[in-house]
Amino acid sequence: MESETMGTVVSAAKQWWLKINTKPMRMHVLDGAIFPHIIKVSYALDGKEYFCRKWISAGGYVPPVGSTVKVCYHKDRPSKASVKI
Repeated sequence: MESETMGTVVSAAKQWWLKINTKPMRMHVLDGAIFPHIIKVSYALDGKEYFCRKWISAGGYVPPVGSTVKVCYHKDRPSKASVKI
C-alpha cells in the first residue's frame, strides 16, 4: 500500500563531524576529505504538509535545495515516507 508523490528539498546539511579521507597523505586537515549529507524534504498530502529526512553517504549525489524528488509513503500512515533519489 505505497503511493508516490513529489516533494521539494528544503535543506541539505553537511555532517562536518563525520569526515572521510580519500587520500593516504594530506597537506592540511581537509585535503581530500568528503562528508555525508542529510536532506530534508517536504511533501503535501490532502492539504497537510509533511517532512522527512534522508541520509546520503559521502560522495553520493546531493540534490540542490529547491529541487523536486520522488517520495514514497504509506496510504494509511502518510507521515511514514522514504525519499527516492
